[in-house]
Amino acid sequence: MLLDARKVFDRGHEGDTVAWNSLLQGYATAGGVNALREFFAGMQGRDTVSWNTIIAWCVENGEYEEAIAVFREMLASMECLPDRVTLVSVISAITYLGALAQGLWAHAYVCRKGIQVEERLSSALINMYSKCGCIEGAVYVFENLGPKMSVDTWNAMLAGFTVNGCSKKALELFVKMEITGLVPNKITFNSILNACSHGGFVEEGIGYFEKMTKVYDIEPDIAHYGCMVDLFCRTGLFDKAENMIQMMPMKPDASMWKALVGACRTHRNFELGRKAGHRLIEAAPNDHAGYVLLSNIYALDGNWTGVHKVRKLMLDRGVQKLPGSSSIKIDGVIHEFISGDKNHLSKEEIYKMLSEMCQKLKVAGYVPDTSQVLLDIDDEDVKESSLALHSEKLAIAFGLISTAPGTPIRIVKNLRVCGDCHNAIQLLSKIYGRCIIVRDANRFHHFREGSCSCSDFW
Repeated sequence: MLLDARKVFDRGHEGDTVAWNSLLQGYATAGGVNALREFFAGMQGRDTVSWNTIIAWCVENGEYEEAIAVFREMLASMECLPDRVTLVSVISAITYLGALAQGLWAHAYVCRKGIQVEERLSSALINMYSKCGCIEGAVYVFENLGPKMSVDTWNAMLAGFTVNGCSKKALELFVKMEITGLVPNKITFNSILNACSHGGFVEEGIGYFEKMTKVYDIEPDIAHYGCMVDLFCRTGLFDKAENMIQMMPMKPDASMWKALVGACRTHRNFELGRKAGHRLIEAAPNDHAGYVLLSNIYALDGNWTGVHKVRKLMLDRGVQKLPGSSSIKIDGVIHEFISGDKNHLSKEEIYKMLSEMCQKLKVAGYVPDTSQVLLDIDDEDVKESSLALHSEKLAIAFGLISTAPGTPIRIVKNLRVCGDCHNAIQLLSKIYGRCIIVRDANRFHHFREGSCSCSDFW
């Protein structure tokens, strides 16, 4: 059909902007990337709709850097002005990249040009600030929107508080939302139940789950059940977690088994952890996380035969473990580290700072948690040395030598931050007077003055 449309177009619609945009949308929907870009480059009289189409296509297809580049090209071309639709797409791209500096620039552009911040744009801004770890920015946007806010805007702020470890604030916001008379929906309760899970609020979580079903007549979906299972697991209420899994009307997904295995590791429930670990592998046989979690359960229990069996199973199935890495952006350049990394150009300065960090941590009373080293060795010194070289600590060391005193340090970890690093970073935030923000696979951790926003419950 696209070829037929192009033939009709070529017979007499060259000056029709609406026709150009319709065909461009056709290429965005069904055409190949090369054909789309070629057609866009050759368009006559491109307007805001034209640019919005190509930017939205970039975002939908994961080309986030390209979306921002096209936006800059749009501004430079001076063919037309961006509108709210443009900014929503651009800010969404920035959110996926976690690029706070670009997000601040985009927000400033909105303010400078007097673009009205309506529902979609406000939600995009709140989401961007939240997922870049700048909850203060999200709150600023939310509080300056005025009384006419939709449920979606409230949901964005609730989700922002939750992912940044501000569980109590999320619960307080939900109360305010109800007072306004707005009716919460499924997404609202997903955020509020997540907040209860991340904060360890068992009674509140049970209460909200009942309110969702009995007061608002909302049928729980697997995400809601997953939040409750996660809440019970985090608080060590394994009987309640198992009962929830058995009573829910759908089959448990991998995330539930993952929550159960992770909690069993934390609470040293090895028997249940082994059972749940095998169920996790059955549910997601190609995901490395299940094998790693089950292997860790065996290792903590001192069952090295079990560890070797799980690793052999991974090898036989061709499942590769994702190596842990931490990254930090300095002056627009992303620097990535893996455990024991010695490939960085500033490795000498980094390891000198790392040595200083270890000395200051020791003076501050830090004791390495060698139980986090799941290796079949008895030498505690070797275990402590292994912990000192974790990617999070290397990234922080680089941040300390590369930024001015008092500047926040922002780290992105591709996996869950380990317990030892969590303890160490709390102390480092106090020792160096820095706000250290770590975005791991689950949430943000805001370390300030020796404590974390998660209140050591994550």
